[in-house]
Parts: sequence; C-alpha cells; structure tokens
Amino acid sequence: MPIYEFYCECGQRASFFIRKVGDPLNPVCPSCGGSKLERCISRFAYHKSVKTIHEETGEASMFPRDPSYYKDPRNIGRSTEKRLKELGIDWDSEEYRDTFSGVKETIAAAREGELPKTLKDQL
Repeated sequence: MPIYEFYCECGQRASFFIRKVGDPLNPVCPSCGGSKLERCISRFAYHKSVKTIHEETGEASMFPRDPSYYKDPRNIGRSTEKRLKELGIDWDSEEYRDTFSGVKETIAAAREGELPKTLKDQL
C-alpha cells in the first residue's frame, strides 16, 4: 500500500494513498485542482534499535562519549537508574521510598520527553 507524493505547479506537495502498486493513479492537486503534477521522491523513516542508539551515544559505558547524550531527557532517567543500581540502592525499598519519590516522578516525566526542572527550581 504505497503512498505517492507529487509536486504541483501551484507549489503544493500532495500525497496519494494507493491500495495496490498496479492501481491506476490520476492525481489532482487538493489546493488548486490542477492535474499537472510531477512525482517526487518521497521521504522515508529509518528507525534505529535501542541497542544501536546506546552504542552510538556511548550509553554502554559509564560515561557516554557523545556530550549530546544528556540532551535527551530519556537518557537522563536511564543513566540515573543505572547508576543507582550500580551503587546497590533499591529505591523501592522502605528505606529509600521517601527519599527517591521525587526522583522517580522526574524520571517518569523524562521518559515522556519532559526535561527535568533545574536543581534550583526543585529546592
């Protein structure tokens, strides 16, 4: 089920969904109604595996090689959880539950893409 993209003389790009590759296609510009459209090379997506992302950013080591690693909030939470495990801290235990409740909320928000508040804002 391909999606074909066309460029119209009016300057608009339009996408058309086709059920089968062999189906006829007579595209009409949705903006101006023109039928003189030129086919474009479509963009495509490439998705990396989590393993590849970690290898490229250096997450596999204790200190990531790529300084932009911590610009992604998901990596901040991942790194914090990893370090707590390395230190032998079980933040779900009764001993640490109150201490790390705010940290857990911050990590959960980071996993959703929200950048953590600055330390000054948290105090």
